[in-house]
Amino acid sequence: MSIREKLEEIERETLSPKACFSSQTRGRERSVTLHPLRTEFQRDRDRIIHSKSFRRLKHKTQVFLAPFGDHYRTRLTHTLEVSQIARTITKALRLNEDLTEAIALGHDLGHTPFGHAGEETLAKLLPDGF
Repeated sequence: MSIREKLEEIERETLSPKACFSSQTRGRERSVTLHPLRTEFQRDRDRIIHSKSFRRLKHKTQVFLAPFGDHYRTRLTHTLEVSQIARTITKALRLNEDLTEAIALGHDLGHTPFGHAGEETLAKLLPDGF
């Protein structure tokens, strides 16, 4: 039995029946070979962390509240905080932490410039969607 298979077995034994199990993933857009050490949700998380889009979050300011000081908020710090909070809630509910972490880490990727205001403007300019 591989380490991945052992991890999947631990999920089945410890997670809530309502949890999404790594072994029951619906797959990926591209065909991938199962990894002997990591579950598919762990690999998803790692792909996000190593992506250029994720790393660029450190250069994007999250909120413009104070024009001075050394405590600037970026989308990266926001995303890391979201991930930590999401994992805490997920653990309490006995859901899949790896899946939750991947979702939380990827939640800000692909945002339009100016955040939700940018989305609203694009929605008005492109009524058929963007």
